[in-house]
Amino acid sequence: MIWFWIGFLGLVVVLLALDLGVLNRRAHTPTVRESLAWSAGWISLSVLFSLLVYFIYERKLYGDLDAGTVPYSGADAALTYLTAFVLEKSLSIDNLFVMVLIFQTYRIPGHLQHRVLFWGILGAVVMRAGMILGGVWLVTNFQWVMYLFGAYLIFQGLLQLRPEKEEHEDDEAKRPLLERAVGRLLPVLSEPHPAGHFFVRVDGRLHATSLMVALLSVEVADVVFALDSVPAVLTVSADSFIVFTSNVFAILGLRSLYFVIAAMMNRFAHLKYALSFILVFVGIKMALHQVFHIPILASLGVILGAVLVGVFSSMWATRGEPPVEASPHAGEPKTDPAPDQDSSA
Repeated sequence: MIWFWIGFLGLVVVLLALDLGVLNRRAHTPTVRESLAWSAGWISLSVLFSLLVYFIYERKLYGDLDAGTVPYSGADAALTYLTAFVLEKSLSIDNLFVMVLIFQTYRIPGHLQHRVLFWGILGAVVMRAGMILGGVWLVTNFQWVMYLFGAYLIFQGLLQLRPEKEEHEDDEAKRPLLERAVGRLLPVLSEPHPAGHFFVRVDGRLHATSLMVALLSVEVADVVFALDSVPAVLTVSADSFIVFTSNVFAILGLRSLYFVIAAMMNRFAHLKYALSFILVFVGIKMALHQVFHIPILASLGVILGAVLVGVFSSMWATRGEPPVEASPHAGEPKTDPAPDQDSSA
């Protein structure tokens, strides 16, 4: 099985290199139509990968079972992968809303957001690998952890139903905390570098730009949301290869989906209720796993159905409202950095 892990990680590296180094070499703000096309491409690639999952498990090409590898049939493996992918993709939507607020807070212009998302998602892949493998080990060796995960997911799902509060003051209060943490190591510039550098030299001294602070904020946000999504996906399967590959493919397409969410975030009024329902559903499924088994196809139908109901009901409720086209561009700096700044990274 080790060769499939190596091959998959190699595929991820190639896809990321093509994405940033070839297909998106020119820094620009993608349009909604362009982002939708890219999102469709990533989703299609993710679905096509399920055929490879089917082939691997149907032919039992993994050889001797590795720790965390489940002896699925090809059809069961492919269906499990698709269910885990849909679940992770759904729960990632909340993360995208937070990313919009992060970029607005740190005034990151639209044409530089793709760069931050690229490195943020690359870091997320590495962190998710550790969290997934650790979660699989816990579930495999300590069955009672399933009950803790289930209760936690139900609690988080119910928290989604809290009335929204105005948090502008809190957001402003949080901003200096992260800047001060970074500032203990390096001085922090308040404006992003126009060329997209994370570090610059000012009068010979190395400084971090707000682009770097935004990147760290994205990484922290992903860790927080992974505390929900990783336990949730373990309700679908404890097979480390299926869970990891589905997670990674869901994450890889987030950059394109982000620009759609950023431009239309005012149109998703009911989506939080769908995400709340999904968290509570998978929490109950995890808590009752030894009492009542929900077939994987039924789980896929419930999760996908909840997302579709949330999206379509939101679009209907907000019909006639124009997209928030300024969102991806929010906070573009109006002045250039001082001329004595030398690019460093």
